[in-house]
Amino acid sequence: MTEKFRRVFGDRKPVIAMVHLGALPGSPLHDAEGGVEGIITAARKDLLALQAAGFDAVMFGNENDRPYEFKVDTASSATMAYVIGRLRSDITVPFGVNVLWDPQSSIAVAAATGAAFVREIFTGTYASDMGPWTPDAGAAMRYRDRLGRHDLALLYNVSAEFAYSLDQRPLPDRARSAVFSSIPDAILVSGAITGEAAALSDLEAVKRVLPATPVLANTGVKHATVADVLKVADGCIVGSSLKVDGNTWNAVDPDRAAEFMRLVREARG
Repeated sequence: MTEKFRRVFGDRKPVIAMVHLGALPGSPLHDAEGGVEGIITAARKDLLALQAAGFDAVMFGNENDRPYEFKVDTASSATMAYVIGRLRSDITVPFGVNVLWDPQSSIAVAAATGAAFVREIFTGTYASDMGPWTPDAGAAMRYRDRLGRHDLALLYNVSAEFAYSLDQRPLPDRARSAVFSSIPDAILVSGAITGEAAALSDLEAVKRVLPATPVLANTGVKHATVADVLKVADGCIVGSSLKVDGNTWNAVDPDRAAEFMRLVREARG
């Protein structure tokens, strides 16, 4: 287990819950009437429900900023940092950020807000809904260090959602190569889109070749599957399953969130 990962999450298998922000100003789905204050109010309600349920960490994401971008508008990252800043006094667990799909904006927001970790696509070459996708882990990590955040843990998603890998090496080979070449603090394995599960066989295969690196399930973990996932993975990230009716775009359901963590505690023994 990497030093940064252990420093943030300890020795247990962390379960990280998503705080999905409402669409930010400038994005097509933004609620101009509710404005930024509406985004803050909804995010605070979700944050408090997730913390009360006992999640190990939370991550703020801009999943509602569809269509997604590779180079996020400055207003989006600035607003996201402002929203997290307004919530900072309410946050009682380690938190991370994910500005889709822009590694440097994610790192900038993390540096500005004091986040402990970032999730992004840092490596690989993909054909995606957004066009050709060619992230640059070297530039992102150097940017992190220029901002004085060498301590910031970077979680690398190696099976990008909404995309098809043009690198046809098997997923375990790509994951193993990313660890060697690009020094992530954890590897994430995803399903095809938000809310869809990564195949358990993919998690098993990646973990088999990376016994010393944290490997987490990144999408689609459900109440019925979390125990099986945690038998294989070193933790998971969960969002949609905690929402009203299990719908990604709904608010967090406190009862669903609490039941999810009850199952996690049972699985952890």
